[in-house]
Amino acid sequence: MTFANATPLWEELVPAGHHWSALIRRGTVLRLTDIDGGANASMLFFNPEDKLERYNMADTLKAQHTAFLTAGHVCYSDMGRIFCSILRDDAGWNDTFCGLSDAVHVKAQYGSADFGQVRNSMYRNGRDSLLIELGKYGLGQRDLAPNINFFSKVAPDDSGQLSYQPGHSAAGSVIDLRFDMNTLVLLATAPHPLNPAQEYQPKPVLLTAYRADPVANDDLCRRSCEQNARGFVLTERYYAV
Repeated sequence: MTFANATPLWEELVPAGHHWSALIRRGTVLRLTDIDGGANASMLFFNPEDKLERYNMADTLKAQHTAFLTAGHVCYSDMGRIFCSILRDDAGWNDTFCGLSDAVHVKAQYGSADFGQVRNSMYRNGRDSLLIELGKYGLGQRDLAPNINFFSKVAPDDSGQLSYQPGHSAAGSVIDLRFDMNTLVLLATAPHPLNPAQEYQPKPVLLTAYRADPVANDDLCRRSCEQNARGFVLTERYYAV
């Protein structure tokens, strides 16, 4: 994916097992790069102007007749507007069902390593990581909606059991998210809750922001289904002068 202005606006590394949040403006592409391979980027989206409007997993999947997200899909708010569009996805499948690891799960699977013992190498979990970021904006536990786990694949077998797919995302894999609304973005890089590894080995994610090209009528995400075309109209009306 190329952009008319390929000069990055900024770049930031989210270390392995850490958390991050920021306001991403409409018309910005946020590139996620899985530097080492095997990353998990758990993300939530909110409207900074009205934080009751947030990413809606059920509407996102239902509107696009899918159970996972990849290039050509968009992420809907619960008001039918589009937070962001997935322009590029080297991983090819991003988990929408499995939620976040929590402190009980991490301790049971990996043992305990707290800040007093190992400082910044402490064992963090996805739930507490996102709660810390939510608290910065006056949000809390009740605002923990179902999230997206970018770079992670969880697929059903013939009996319907979900299984995590190790090695799904290769080193250097990129996901480009074009933000079609001003969006409060929250991210945690703790391991996926179904990752079967017996050692705590989260991976870092590099964030790079670019100025997006204008959304064309033949845009991949806009034309992928009729509902997306309507979603773009609703989003554009929201910002109409």
